[in-house]
Amino acid sequence: MTTVNSQPPELAPPPELQVNPITWIKKNLFSNWYNSLLTVSVLWFLFVTVKGLITWATTEAQWDVIKDNFRLFFVGTYPATENWRPWLILGIIVLLSGITWGVLARNVITLFSRNVLIALVISGAILVLFPVAIPYRLLLLGIVVLLVASAWGGQQVAKTQPKLGNWLPLAWFIALLIFLWLLGGGLGLKQVSTNQWGGLLLNVLAAVVSILICFPLGVLLALGRQSTLPVVRGFSILYIELIRGLPLIAILFIGQVIIPLFLPSGMRPDRVLRAIIGLTLFSAAYLAENVRGGLQSIPTGQIEAAKALGLNTPLSVGLIVLPQALKAVIPAIVGQFISLFQDTTLLFVVGLVELLGIGDSIFAQAKFETPYQEVYLFDGVLFWLFCYAMSTASRRLEKQLNVDH
Repeated sequence: MTTVNSQPPELAPPPELQVNPITWIKKNLFSNWYNSLLTVSVLWFLFVTVKGLITWATTEAQWDVIKDNFRLFFVGTYPATENWRPWLILGIIVLLSGITWGVLARNVITLFSRNVLIALVISGAILVLFPVAIPYRLLLLGIVVLLVASAWGGQQVAKTQPKLGNWLPLAWFIALLIFLWLLGGGLGLKQVSTNQWGGLLLNVLAAVVSILICFPLGVLLALGRQSTLPVVRGFSILYIELIRGLPLIAILFIGQVIIPLFLPSGMRPDRVLRAIIGLTLFSAAYLAENVRGGLQSIPTGQIEAAKALGLNTPLSVGLIVLPQALKAVIPAIVGQFISLFQDTTLLFVVGLVELLGIGDSIFAQAKFETPYQEVYLFDGVLFWLFCYAMSTASRRLEKQLNVDH
C-alpha cells in the first residue's frame, strides 16, 4: 500500500543576489565609454581637490589663529572671569540632551549602534587633535563622556519610569530660564551686559529663543488665515504678506534704529531683545505658510468625522487636524528653523558681534597674516554641525512618527 505524504514539499529559499565590488563598480561606474570618462574625470577632480586641501592644511594654514581665539569664537567678549557660566550651560544642555536621547530610545535594544559608536570615536579623535589648549580638550572630551553617560542613564530610568518623557519639555523650559539667568547675572550673580554677549553663543541663543516663540505664533497665524472670521483672517493675511514682502535686514534695521526714535527719551529696549523680536516676527510669517500647507493637505472628511464624534471646532483642530498637519510638514518646518539659525549671521550688520562678526576682530590682529581661509572654514564647520544635527533630529522624528504611512 502506497502512503501519500500530505505535507507540502519544503521550498528552497530564493538564491541570494550577491554582487561583489568589482561587478558593482563595472555596472555603475564603467558601464559604457561616457560613464567611464565621467567617472575618471570626477575621480581626478576629487583627487586634485583633496590633495590641495591636505597640502594647504598641513603646510600653509595658520591654525594658531583658532587656538589663540578659541574663547572669542564661542563667547565673544564675555568676561573671562565668568567663563564657568557658558561651560556650565553647555554641560546642562549636553546632560538634558543625553537624557532626552535615552528616554526617546527607551525601547531600542542597542542604544549605541555601530554608526553611533563610530561617530563618538571620530568625535573623540577630533577633540583630541583639535588645535586648542589642553584644558579645553579635556573639557570637550568630558562633554562627550557626559553625553554618553546621561543617554545610558536616561534609557535605564525610562524603562522603569516610562512617563519620564512627559516631563522633558518642562525640564528644557526651566533650563532655558536658568541659561538666561546665568548669562545675564543678577539674583546673586554678577551682571553681564548683553553688549558683551557674542560669538556662537549669541547665534545659538537668538536662534533658540526665536524658534520657541515663532513656532506657536506661526501656528496661530496659519489657523487665523484659515479662520471664517473676516477680521482674524484679514489681519493674518495682512501680517503674513507684509512681512514676507520685506527682507530680514530691513526688519532688523527697523527694530534697531527706527523703533527707538518713537519711544520716550531714555527708553531703549535691549539690542539683543530687539534682534530676537525681529527674527521671530520674520520667521513666524514663513512658518505660518508652511503650516497652512499642512492644514490644506488634511481631507475635509477628518473634520466631518470629528464633528460626528461630538467634538467642537477647537477640539477638532487641536486633536485631529493640527497634529496631522504638523506631522506632514516636519521637513519644511525644520528647514525654516535651519534657515533661521543661519539668518542670525545678519545680526552683525546691526552691531551685534556674532560668530561671523568675530572674524573682523581676528583679522585685525597683527600676529596673523590674512587668516581669512582658516577663520571662515572654522565658522563653516561650526554652522554645518548645528544644521546637520537639526536635520538628523528631523529625520529621526519623521521615522518615529511614521510620516510615510
